[in-house]
Amino acid sequence: MAVEFQTQDRSQEFALYKEVAMSDRKHINRLINETSPYLLQHAHNPVDWYPWGEEAFAAARGANKPILLSIGYSACHWCHVMEHESFENEEIARLMNDNFVSIKVDREERPDLDQIYMNAVQMMTHHGGWPMTVFLTSEGVPFYGGTYFPPEDRYNMPGFPRVLSSMSEAYRERPDDIQQTGASVLAELNRLSLARESNEPLTHVLLDYAFGGIVKSYDPVNGGFGRAPKFPPAMTLEFLLRVFHRTGSQEALDIVANTCRKMADGGLYDHLGGGFHRYSTDERWLVPHFEKMLYDNALLSRVYLHYYQLSHDESARRTAEGILDYVVREMRDANGGFYSTQDADSEGEEGKFFVWSADEIASVLDKEDTALFSAYYGVTKEGNFEGKNILNVTQPLEVVAAKEGVTPEHLQRSVERSRRRLFKLRGNRVKPDRDEKILTAWNGMMLASFAEAAAILDRPDYFEIARRNARFVLENLRRKGLLLRTYKAGTAKLNAYLEDYAFLSDGLLTLYEASGEREWFEATISITKKMIEEFWDDQEGGFFYTGRSHENLIVRSKDYFDNATPSGNSVAAEVMLRLATLTDNDDYRRRSVTILRLIADSLHRYPSGFGRALCALDFHLGTPKEIAIIGDHDSPQTRALLNAIWQPYLPNKVVAQAAPGDSKSLELIPLLRGRGLLNNSAAAYVCEHFTCSEPVTSPEQVVFQLAQHRHADR
Repeated sequence: MAVEFQTQDRSQEFALYKEVAMSDRKHINRLINETSPYLLQHAHNPVDWYPWGEEAFAAARGANKPILLSIGYSACHWCHVMEHESFENEEIARLMNDNFVSIKVDREERPDLDQIYMNAVQMMTHHGGWPMTVFLTSEGVPFYGGTYFPPEDRYNMPGFPRVLSSMSEAYRERPDDIQQTGASVLAELNRLSLARESNEPLTHVLLDYAFGGIVKSYDPVNGGFGRAPKFPPAMTLEFLLRVFHRTGSQEALDIVANTCRKMADGGLYDHLGGGFHRYSTDERWLVPHFEKMLYDNALLSRVYLHYYQLSHDESARRTAEGILDYVVREMRDANGGFYSTQDADSEGEEGKFFVWSADEIASVLDKEDTALFSAYYGVTKEGNFEGKNILNVTQPLEVVAAKEGVTPEHLQRSVERSRRRLFKLRGNRVKPDRDEKILTAWNGMMLASFAEAAAILDRPDYFEIARRNARFVLENLRRKGLLLRTYKAGTAKLNAYLEDYAFLSDGLLTLYEASGEREWFEATISITKKMIEEFWDDQEGGFFYTGRSHENLIVRSKDYFDNATPSGNSVAAEVMLRLATLTDNDDYRRRSVTILRLIADSLHRYPSGFGRALCALDFHLGTPKEIAIIGDHDSPQTRALLNAIWQPYLPNKVVAQAAPGDSKSLELIPLLRGRGLLNNSAAAYVCEHFTCSEPVTSPEQVVFQLAQHRHADR
C-alpha cells in the first residue's frame, strides 16, 4: 500500500522566523516551517531535510531515489550526538542529498510513524531505539534500518557514510532484492496487528498468573524489575497495588513499597527540583539519563498518590507533590497546557545542570549543613558520576542522624534548608532545553494526575490547574469534533491518535469524578463516542492506532502493548468500563471486554508488558463501587463526604455528583437517579450493581461503608 497524505496550507507559517534565520545561518531547509522544536533543531543542517509529506515522496519518485527516514525527539541525547557528528557534517550531508530524499520526523508528534517503522527496525535488527534510521522505497516500505550510526566505523558498528553508500548502491543495482525485502517486512508488519479473541474465560486466575510472572523478575535488593538499564515500572506497580487490595498479598505491597522508596531515594529523582528523570543506567537507580518526560511524571505521580492512600507514608506524599510542583513550575504553559520534555543536556554536557561537586556545596552552605547534607545525600570529593555528585539517599534519615550525632528532626531541618539554598543557586545555571510542544495524550495523563491529587490531598490549587488544562486542550486541540495531536506557538495540527482520545477521556472523567462538574463528564462522553467512530475495528474488534480521518500509511496498525506509556486500547478499555458503570451503557462494556479477550493470551505470556491492561481487567472482574453524592459542590458537608471517599485506596470505583435539582446530571447518569438530600443534608450513596446501602450524611459513616465493601471483596 502506498502512503497517502492530507495537505494543509502553511505558506505563512514562521515567515518572519525564516527571514531572520536565512540572514543568520549558512544553511536552511524545509524544516524551518515546522513547529516541533526537534525539527527546528535540524532546520539549519546542510542536509536537505523534508518533513513527512507528499512533497518528499513525490521528490523520491521523480528522482528515483530511496528515502532516508530519521526519527527522534528533542530530549534524546544520542539524537543530538548523531546530529552533531553526521547531520552537521558537510561531506555526510552531501552523500545524503545526492543519493536520498531525507525525511526528519519527531516521534512525539508522529507516534504512528514511529510505531510502524520501529517495528520494522526491530524485525530487521532485533533491537531498536532512537535516533532511528530507516531506508524506505518511494512507496514508504522499509527495506533496511538501524538506530544510531557513528560517522566512521567504530563501536563494532559500520560508519554512517558506509551505510549510506551501501544502501544507495543496493537500491540502484539490486531492485528485485529491495522489493522482496520490503514485501517480506510489510507482510510481517500487517501480521503484528492481528489478534484473536482468547477461548479461555476472563477470570481472576489470569490476574493471579500475571502476578506470579511479574514477581519472577523482581530485584529484592534495589527494587524494580530486571537488570540495568532500569525504567520506572509505573503501570506494573499500579497492578501490584490492586493485587494487594484484592488479595491482601503482603508480597505485592512490599514490592511496591521497596521500589517506590528506592526510586525516590536514588538519582533517578531530582532531590532539589522534584520530578523523575527518564530511566536509570544502573541497577541501583543512581545514574539516570537526565531527560525528564511529562508522561513518566504523570504515571509516577499517580503511583505515589495511590501508594500514599494505601500506606499513609508521608514520604510518598512528598514525592507525589514534588513531581506535581515541578510540573507546575517547569512544564506548564501560561495558558494551562503542559510541555512535553526537558532535555538531558545543558551546555553540551549530559546532566551538567543536575550534578554537584563537593566544593560547590561547601561554598554555599555552612560547615555543619555541608556535613549533614553530604552525609545524607552521599556527597564525596571523588563523586559518583564523572567526578561530580548525583544526589541520592543511601540510608534512612534516622540512621544518618544517629551517625552524625544529631536528632532526626535536626537533620531534617538542616537538609531542607540546604536543599532550598542549593536549588536557588542551581537556578543560576544554564537550564536544559525544554520542548514546549503540547501533546494531547500526555496532557490527558497529567490532567488525570492533577485531578486525583486535588481530591486525595485536598489541594484546591491542583483542582484549578486541572480545570485550566482541560479547558486549554478542549479549546485549542479540538476542531470540528476531532482532536488534534500537537500545539506549539499558537498552532494546533495533526490528526490525533487513539492514545490522544483515550488518555484525554481518562483525564476528563477523573476530573469529573473528583470535582463533580458536569461539563467534564459531557466532554468525556463526546470524545469517547468520537473515539469509537474513528478508531473501532468493526470486523475484528479493538481500536486501530489511527482514525478513519487519518492519512493512509503502509499498514493500519493496532497497539496493545503497555510500553513507556500505556496503550490506547488499555486505557480505552478502562475508561469505557468506568463509563459503563456510571451510565449502565452495555455497549461500552461489550467493547471493553472484546479488547480484554483479544489480549488475554498475551497477558498470560507477557504480563510485565500489560500493566495498564491488567488494571482494566481487575476492574472488569471486580465489583466496582458506585458512589453517588447529592449536595452543593462547594458546601462543607459535600466536601467532607468527598474527602472521605478519596482518602482510602479504592481503585475500582466510580464517583458521580449532582447538586439538588440538577436534572441534567440525573438524565446523563443513571447512578444519580432517585437520589436526594437526606434531612436537608448532603448525602452519600455507596452502591454495587446499582444496589445501595442506606444513604449517609457523615464522613465517618462513608468510611465505614467503604471499609465494609472492601472487606467483602476479599
